[in-house]
Amino acid sequence: MIILAGPCVIENREMMMRIAEKLTYLNEDQRIEFYFKASYDKANRTSIDSFRGPGLDEGLKILQEIKNTFGYKLITDVHETYQVAPVSEVVDVLQIPAFLCRQTDLLVASGKTNCKVNIKKGQFLASESMKHPVGKVLNTRGVSEINYESSKKNGVWLCERGNVFGYGSLIVDMKNLITMREYAPVIFDATHSAQVPSTGSTTGGNSAIVPALARAAAAVGVDGFFFETHIDPSCALSDGPNMLNIDQLKLTIDDIFKIQDVLSASK
Repeated sequence: MIILAGPCVIENREMMMRIAEKLTYLNEDQRIEFYFKASYDKANRTSIDSFRGPGLDEGLKILQEIKNTFGYKLITDVHETYQVAPVSEVVDVLQIPAFLCRQTDLLVASGKTNCKVNIKKGQFLASESMKHPVGKVLNTRGVSEINYESSKKNGVWLCERGNVFGYGSLIVDMKNLITMREYAPVIFDATHSAQVPSTGSTTGGNSAIVPALARAAAAVGVDGFFFETHIDPSCALSDGPNMLNIDQLKLTIDDIFKIQDVLSASK
């Protein structure tokens, strides 16, 4: 099972190292393909005053230190084509933010690297539409067939994080997990699915529903999970309301494995 986990944004080196150390159990679990996640820049913040992170150069230095210290594979967001090359030298997976999932130049630039590419489904798109972003990346890798096996072989994933439903609400349609899995391995983003999109100057969330959403996705069947996590989400500088406390994260992952074990035993 693929697990992407870490803080929303690089707050500072000390906090990053503390969180990374707390997640060593994921990297040591032979059942898990673990990737440490954190963003060097949150370019799609609600307000101009929102914390964005240390930026590309300093952020990559900290991510490289995490990799050197703990041996983790890494995933982070890219927002502009010029970021793709330097980021790809440090991380193992380039993540395409949901709002940018149709940006052809960004997808093509990411596809030309040796990294895996995790494309987050836009909150405004139908699951069937995600065939096309997958195709843009596969095309750069010389692949014409768009299906689960070709995407898996060529390192292209899709990530579900809910659809906008009215104002200030996201709904996770579990049918999306089934549909998108026709095109690529699917990661379920349980913490961003618990967001309450901004109706004021910040984005809120309800982390209490994250474990239930993750259990539901595990029952449907996915290839992995994305969790933003923090030692103290109430003090996090970005996405705190929908992030899981690190201790709760472990319990949630344990529940996911229990569900998978039951489903495997019933086959």
